[in-house]
Amino acid sequence: MSRALDEADPRPRADQGGTAHTGRDGPMDLRLVPPALAAWATAALTLDAPAPWTAATAVVCLVGGLLLLSVRRQGGHGQGARAGRLGRSGHGPTARRARRGGGAERDDWVRGRFRWARPAVAAVLLCVAAAAASAGLHGADVRRGPVPELARRFATVTAEVEVSGDPWLSSPQVRGDHAAPMAVLARAELRSVEEPDGRRVRTRTPVLVIVDPDVPAPEKEETGSGSPGRPASLPGRSPSAGRAAWLGLLPSTRLRVAGRLAPALTGGDRTAAVLRVRGRPEPRIVAGPSGPQRLAGRLRAGLREATEDLPGDARALLPGLVVGDTSRITPELDHAFMETDLAHTLAVSGSNLTVLLALLIGPPGLAQRVERRGLAPRLGLSLRATALLAGALTLGFVIVCRPDPSVLRAAACGAVALLALATGRRRSLIPALATTVLLLVLYDPWLARSYGFLLSVLATGALLVIAPGWSEALRRRRVPPRLAEALAAAAAAQAVCAPVVAVLSARVSLVAVPCNLLAEMAVAPATVLGFAALATAPVTIPAAKALAWCASWPAGWIAGVARAGAALPGAGVDWPASWPGALALAAVTVAVVLAGRRLLRHPAWCGLLGVLLVLLVTRPAPLTRVITGWPPPGWRFAMCDVGQGDATVLAAGAGAAVVVDAGPDPVLVDHCLRRLGITRVPLLVLTHFHADHVAGLPGVLRGRSVAAIETTGFAEPAEQAEFVRREAAERHIPITVAVAGEERRTGPLTWRVLWPPQRSTQPRSVSPQGTRLPSGTTVPPARPGALYEPEDPNDASVALLVRTGGLRLLLLGDLEPPAQRVLLRSPAAADLAGVDVLKVAHHGSAYQDPELIHLAAPRVALVSAGAGNPYGHPAPATMAALRAGGATVLSTDRDGALAVTGTGGNEGRMRVTREG
Repeated sequence: MSRALDEADPRPRADQGGTAHTGRDGPMDLRLVPPALAAWATAALTLDAPAPWTAATAVVCLVGGLLLLSVRRQGGHGQGARAGRLGRSGHGPTARRARRGGGAERDDWVRGRFRWARPAVAAVLLCVAAAAASAGLHGADVRRGPVPELARRFATVTAEVEVSGDPWLSSPQVRGDHAAPMAVLARAELRSVEEPDGRRVRTRTPVLVIVDPDVPAPEKEETGSGSPGRPASLPGRSPSAGRAAWLGLLPSTRLRVAGRLAPALTGGDRTAAVLRVRGRPEPRIVAGPSGPQRLAGRLRAGLREATEDLPGDARALLPGLVVGDTSRITPELDHAFMETDLAHTLAVSGSNLTVLLALLIGPPGLAQRVERRGLAPRLGLSLRATALLAGALTLGFVIVCRPDPSVLRAAACGAVALLALATGRRRSLIPALATTVLLLVLYDPWLARSYGFLLSVLATGALLVIAPGWSEALRRRRVPPRLAEALAAAAAAQAVCAPVVAVLSARVSLVAVPCNLLAEMAVAPATVLGFAALATAPVTIPAAKALAWCASWPAGWIAGVARAGAALPGAGVDWPASWPGALALAAVTVAVVLAGRRLLRHPAWCGLLGVLLVLLVTRPAPLTRVITGWPPPGWRFAMCDVGQGDATVLAAGAGAAVVVDAGPDPVLVDHCLRRLGITRVPLLVLTHFHADHVAGLPGVLRGRSVAAIETTGFAEPAEQAEFVRREAAERHIPITVAVAGEERRTGPLTWRVLWPPQRSTQPRSVSPQGTRLPSGTTVPPARPGALYEPEDPNDASVALLVRTGGLRLLLLGDLEPPAQRVLLRSPAAADLAGVDVLKVAHHGSAYQDPELIHLAAPRVALVSAGAGNPYGHPAPATMAALRAGGATVLSTDRDGALAVTGTGGNEGRMRVTREG
């Protein structure tokens, strides 16, 4: 194809002045871009199209392309000979045009200029035909066989599956007041299916396997000698042991499982069905992984062992930087990387391979010269041996990182970078990238619908097309060359990829370019040292640990950049998560670039805009308060809008606050505290362990110093209580248990614990004589004569009576009517009359004790509830009862975040401000 296009290219090898266009900085060759884009679009559209349409498209385009090529050959030779004969004889149209003067020359010039059209259109048609055929076959392969029909019937089957990728955990989700248990997910191929009637069918159908926490670990098949097979993981039947065993399965492992088939969750995916594994009969391993997968597994396990003793961030991040192993990445750290557009460093990408190839080959443009650099000439390797070693390195990279589509895509992008390093010719890189896209789409048409593939191609194209010009422009303005290259590369990649990222995250990062610049300097040393630790671990663990320790410094720097960038109040702005929104962002980006070219001529304006951008990102509290009115001056109490959950804040001085509950979402509570300017938390009170009150704990801890956590002693649900203990232990935060009668003070705040009584703080997991929880939580001994023992986490909620600036606030947690009635009969009830602010219990549910509401008689009642929640919170009857008592009632589902200012008492002036 490229030969045909070269023959049709009318441009001379030298221009009229005699300058040849074979240099490294000649015009870019874009001839292969249209065929590659056409194949890409065709594959994306025809993967799930009806077979007749796909076949017709392929046949029509194939015939059209062949006809155009054949007509060009015949017409070109015949017309040239005929023109020569008529020209020599002095007769015919050519001679007459020559006699008319310049008209013939103009016609020849026009024909010459558009001579490329036929082969170019033919190339597009042939690539469309190939893409339609490949996509049609791949799509039909997913839809064929009995599995899709069984999935539509939700059939229960016994199947043999082969794991085709690394298993991973589902994202944590909060459903109501409980955290949904995280299941293990894995891509696999269904090799055989046995229905309940005993009929068995062999197939090769891709499925998504879902393994719930109660499914036991798979065991090996019994050997021929009859000895029982050993479990694939550590002994034990606990859910955590089973989950670890499933997560430890290597690709190419075959299992026999029983489960229920269901249709794929999303259409147009590579997955034909979903297989939810059952615990009976127990899953069994039929065949172990292949040799290359075992080798890759040992290398990855060695890297995990070498990084085991590193600090938390480096321990989690280094395996992700090297081989894409993100199993240790916490949701908090992952969110920081997403907020700063650094998530690409956690995935296997062409940059990983490029760093290694650059270390081997040296700087761009010198690979073919005598003065070439890098490790290869130092090792005495010839250019040919260097190329072979680079190929072997690429192959090893693919094996260690798994030959998944994303890894193959990364290797292909690394090969383009290898071409750049080896030749230093920018003109040849666009055809190389277009060829890479074309071959990858034909090999795996599902990549045409992959956002990761789109981002990789856009980023690589930006580095090849846009970044060099921007870098040259910066150098002309006296920016140091290396800084100019780094800044141009980061800005070009961000400008091109931002619209796609906005579709995925509904957010545009304002700190992406500086964060990528700061992180980029550490990526190369972390990657190189990490790969060295990976290669050394099978030989000597102490040396691997030493290398990993060296790599932990740049890895820790990258994590620190991500956390610092994500902690900025204006780190990003919300953006519509749609393709129209992406087009709008692209238009804004183009406008900014065009305006920036003019502004670069005016340093004063550039400086002013830079200051404004810094203010927009940092959002100093005084400036933000003046512009937005939030938070209002002198605020005492704030209720965050965290959806269906609770998170309230009590001001305790400049930048300090006592936080009561953390809500269900770390992102939402973090944003709320950020907007309030909270950087220090003397005490975090978690009223009880339901997920809608504690699942957002990492968001409170993100970028803030938390001195202590106080909780109820009723440690249920157990998994959420363990989650709180684990998060606190990782940050060395002490945990104490709230007891009725306890009084404390910090800054302008004083409060007294009203509930639960001492006996209710005795958790079921602690013996009556014990006074210490496993996490270090102190528990006072039970008091004889306690009247109430809660049986539900809601009725064990911590209730507080708070005084601040003359205001009296009653925070009831999620207390239900039984506990409310006991509290009403307690000695503390005398202090509850006529409070200024009531945080209504249990999100304003209908289950309230009317006598307690009548006694409290609040001036303002605030309800924390999520818009459109399925529980009907807040209940109309509760809202009506509060209003009947004279209270002003507001709720976060309708009014958003709320803040209370002013003073209390009948003569006090109190105001509630809505955010925004």
